[in-house]
Amino acid sequence: MVARLQERIDAVPAGVHEAVLLGYALCNNGIVGLRARAARLVIPRGHDCIALFLGDRRKYLDYFNAHPGTYYRTTGWCEREDASTVGEATVQQKLGLNFRYQELVEKFGEDNANYIMATMGDFTANYNRVAYISMGLACEEPFRRRAVKEAEDKGWTYDEIEGSMELLRKLIDGTWDEDFLLVEPGHTVAASHDEGVIRAAAVLD
Repeated sequence: MVARLQERIDAVPAGVHEAVLLGYALCNNGIVGLRARAARLVIPRGHDCIALFLGDRRKYLDYFNAHPGTYYRTTGWCEREDASTVGEATVQQKLGLNFRYQELVEKFGEDNANYIMATMGDFTANYNRVAYISMGLACEEPFRRRAVKEAEDKGWTYDEIEGSMELLRKLIDGTWDEDFLLVEPGHTVAASHDEGVIRAAAVLD
């Protein structure tokens, strides 16, 4: 992800734009190492994109700490998991992980197939709740029902959280307060391991 984003940042011509706005959070260190070139980078402070949907990294952190084991859903995440809705390959397909069990047996044998299926399913082993983030958009009901059904099918608790566009609105409007990191040219993005989440570091080269 860093390489692709850096390529786009590097393509920004000098003296044309005030800033490059990134609609990303720290995202498993997915933006660490990005370097501001011709224009400053403006990045919302947050551990991942859930903070962007909730409008505040502190609100996300409070919910995260109060409800560990939560699997978050939004209209977009529900929609994009249905390949027939968007006409694109799923993430599993793009990674070559969309095997059916019988295909795995034929390719790797029964023991290995069982291990692969168990390993691929482990990412949900510690979850016990589905939280649907309602953004107040039109036509949310089908996605809400899908999230409810997912919770029921898995035997998990269902919860609904009111989302907010505030952080994204401030990003676009140029209201770059303490909720944003400004990375000036000649600096790079680093994880701060504190409440600020990310920081700018001078490039030494």
